[in-house]
Amino acid sequence: MDRHIKIIATLGPGTGNYEAVRELVESGAKIFRLNFSHGGREFFEEMVGIVRRLEKETGYTLTVMQDLSGPKIRTCDVGLGAFEVSKGSEVLLGTPDKAKDVEEPFICLDFPELLSSIREGDPVALSDGMIRFKVKRIEAENLIRLEATNSGMCPPRKGITFPGMKTPLAPLTEKDKADLAVGMELGVDVVAMSFVQKPEDICNLRAEMIQYGRRVPIIAKLERTAALECLDDILREADGIMVARGDLGLELDLAELPAAQKRIIKACNKAGKPVIVATQMLLSMVNSPMATRAETTDVANAILDGADCVMLSEETAIGRYFGEAVRFMRKIAYEIERYMFETRVPVMEVDERDLPPSTFLAHAAAMLAGKTGAKAIVCHSTSGGTSRLLSSCRPAQSVYALSTDPIVRHFTNLSWGVIPAEPLDVIDDHQERAEVFVRQSPAFQEGDIVIITAGQPEKGKALTQTNVVKLYEKLPKEAS
Repeated sequence: MDRHIKIIATLGPGTGNYEAVRELVESGAKIFRLNFSHGGREFFEEMVGIVRRLEKETGYTLTVMQDLSGPKIRTCDVGLGAFEVSKGSEVLLGTPDKAKDVEEPFICLDFPELLSSIREGDPVALSDGMIRFKVKRIEAENLIRLEATNSGMCPPRKGITFPGMKTPLAPLTEKDKADLAVGMELGVDVVAMSFVQKPEDICNLRAEMIQYGRRVPIIAKLERTAALECLDDILREADGIMVARGDLGLELDLAELPAAQKRIIKACNKAGKPVIVATQMLLSMVNSPMATRAETTDVANAILDGADCVMLSEETAIGRYFGEAVRFMRKIAYEIERYMFETRVPVMEVDERDLPPSTFLAHAAAMLAGKTGAKAIVCHSTSGGTSRLLSSCRPAQSVYALSTDPIVRHFTNLSWGVIPAEPLDVIDDHQERAEVFVRQSPAFQEGDIVIITAGQPEKGKALTQTNVVKLYEKLPKEAS
């Protein structure tokens, strides 16, 4: 059985060379994240070059995803150093000019527009949520009194968040715009946008992208409760979603995070758009060759929930056991997918009457593949939409997505169970392209049954939606 889940590996200092990236590919990673919060152009250029080289050497479609930093809010350093707080103690939060006027413990934040949005009773989380506060009162303009709700150290230059607040800071910063220019020049395949709060954020990034003459898919990272409140609107605009559990876990009560993850994944599956689950999936493998039982179950449950991709961050960027982490994630996928196909109804029910015919044809193809025990489903999809619909049906068979567009091929690589492939573009007939692919591909043996879907344009028309589903048998060369 093929592994259907897609593994994303973050490249960093621990995997910053050809040999390491090749090991990641051989271990099962097919998508590579470049975190633009760390590293410079020289590193990213080298990594893209290595991935493209391995793409040619292995024959795999390998996808490069640029992850923009977004407005990561950090406290500033005014020379007061770190200090310790205990539960119930009070500290002041304010702009740098307020530091000289106070004698109490002080947290510096050089964002006046953000401080003006804070209200009494609001929660505040410092240092990735390790220290939590509640706003006791507004002392003056740009000066706020906080009460600690737990104990710990407060060092400068740490991330600070305001759970539940719709921040006035735009998610596309000047740094992001400069980084996007680098990504477009290097030829990244997908761009992930941090701290998305509304669909207009995606539109703004797309407008920025178009000026570089490229339009690649955009993944919206959900890290704010404001985004959850308009999830359907964001889904309509974005090409895919990332459940970024690090910052989202600061915004929500941690007990609410699992249910939020499930709701997001369910919405993405229904919309036929790829969804990534990220953050701390196998975190202990940064320094250990073995994962914990809880981490193993977390990865398995993300797959059961309906994730298309599971992502490794520190595990492959700085971890000592990056290859082992990918291989173990792959092993979990084999086991849990086997369980999935043993216990569930093979194809999702479709009861909405207003769906386009292509949706029903995709479900019919998946059902036919299940009933006939077909080796695979092969679809010719100009935009990649049909392959994503087939993926959302969660068939046991792999879906070979044929497209002459490299942007489409690299993006379909994010969909569960989809294997991107390039057809012979000398053949105009899409159905014939698919049949020729089956006849020529070593993945299929004589006598294999394959379900083919394609869009057959009417005479005089260049494009059409999927309108053909065919059961095809690979015959001996003499017979074909």
